[in-house]
Amino acid sequence: MIEILVLYYSVGGSVRRMAQLIAEGVEREPGAAARLRTVPRVTTNVGPAAPAVPDAGSPYCAVEDLEQCAGLALGSPTRFGNMAAPLKHFLDGTALLWQRGTLAGKPACVFTSTASLHGGQEATLVSMMLPLIHHGMLILGVPYTQPELNATRAGGTPYGASHFAGTGNDLPVTSEERALCLAQGQRLAQVALKLASR
Repeated sequence: MIEILVLYYSVGGSVRRMAQLIAEGVEREPGAAARLRTVPRVTTNVGPAAPAVPDAGSPYCAVEDLEQCAGLALGSPTRFGNMAAPLKHFLDGTALLWQRGTLAGKPACVFTSTASLHGGQEATLVSMMLPLIHHGMLILGVPYTQPELNATRAGGTPYGASHFAGTGNDLPVTSEERALCLAQGQRLAQVALKLASR
């Protein structure tokens, strides 16, 4: 059994929902399991650090989660066409893994959610790929053989699954967005299994 790390940061819940769907897609592939992890908020305030364990939801990610994974799905809300600071902060702390080449050759994919339809989904996805490329990971997108990619009128890109949540974060994941998340998770698991069997 291989484990795929689904690492995300979510504020309003949309990225968390996408992460759950990607994890479901991973587990549709026999021989693959998903490990859901998140990261704590970062703050400029001087005060107590975030609790060691979150009050609810997925546990916080540790370096060991990255070391042990056979593949990685990375998710973040869009922040001005970029990933959210907490996720970037976490990735900035992975230099030792980079030096060791721990993630080199492992498959990875990215996913995001935005408040506006043209709020930087693709720019965010590309920005999330950059540290993964530096780690030597193999980046997977969503191929146009996935019919929902041509049918969606909300989120969904060839760079990775995406969701249009609305300015009030009140739009649910559409059927096309859901299908793209599931397909992306399953594709990641398929590739990870093929690489693990070499």
